[in-house]
Amino acid sequence: MKTSDFDYHLPESSIGQTPAEPRDSSRLLVLHRDSGDVEHRIFRDLSLLLQPNDLLILNRTRVIPARIFAKKETGGHVELLLLRRRDELTWEALVGGKGLRVGKKVQVNDGPQAEILEILEGSERLIKFTEPIEPYFSNVGNVPLPPYIHEKLNDPERYQTVYSRDVGSAAAPTAGLHFTPELLNELKEKGVQIAYVTLHVGLDTFAPVTEDHPEEHKIHTEWCELSQETADLINQTKQSGGRVVAVGTTSVRTLESAASQSSIVNRQSAIESFTGPTNIFILPGYQYKIVDAMITNFHLPKSTLIMLVSAFAGREKILETYKLAIQNGYRFYSFGDAMFIE
Repeated sequence: MKTSDFDYHLPESSIGQTPAEPRDSSRLLVLHRDSGDVEHRIFRDLSLLLQPNDLLILNRTRVIPARIFAKKETGGHVELLLLRRRDELTWEALVGGKGLRVGKKVQVNDGPQAEILEILEGSERLIKFTEPIEPYFSNVGNVPLPPYIHEKLNDPERYQTVYSRDVGSAAAPTAGLHFTPELLNELKEKGVQIAYVTLHVGLDTFAPVTEDHPEEHKIHTEWCELSQETADLINQTKQSGGRVVAVGTTSVRTLESAASQSSIVNRQSAIESFTGPTNIFILPGYQYKIVDAMITNFHLPKSTLIMLVSAFAGREKILETYKLAIQNGYRFYSFGDAMFIE
């Protein structure tokens, strides 16, 4: 297996630049794994595709307004992109600006001062604020959009899911951006159950694999949580013959990480609650233990995410479907359209 096996050509015009309005008016490509058949639908048709007793798993993480502007003591401009919080005052961050060595201090515009404690990989630094930065987010923070989105986002809430709650992500779990409160209510009325997990998304999730062989790639670590309440609902769903439908690769990673910690032998084994870091890397050949169907956007070439969906539906089938999606004008990436793989 080579990384180049997961490459494909995407015209720049196929990259979604603005979110669909309303959210559930985005397109939905349905891929039936067994037959290979494809349907072209609208996302709100999901209520016709899910069955009573199915369990929808949503990631309720919330994106940090983590892009912060500051100045060096010399007056030079600095950009901080907060990635992960170590403790109340200390963060891992990407820094933009020259000469940001250990001991250097920067002043956040209309906010606290920060000091460089440690140089991490590349432009990553460990920084410590003089006071917690979170209370300043509403005034100094900006939602960081992926670099391939060039249009201005007038409403930052459009890069949050309608059910977001747990602040901690550097990027949105974008498959969930298509849901509206009305669609969620419609699903509940039909008998579809809804449960939540949390996985705080890191920017590394979008990074392409640069090694020739995916197995050599050192995947990023993310923090996730699957509560006992959600574990119980999953176990009940399995016992009743319903499907566990994961919304987004972040939900998939959380469920399958918890499964690996629960020593699950087969798909009917009970899953237990799980909280902690995960670096699960799902490649073709992986046997899914919990997920029966997934809702996901279209992913970047040679990314760990396209490898994950290829493990679920087959590499050739995914690449064929992506080619078909491009031909049919689907929009790709964070503000793009969605797939329902069952």
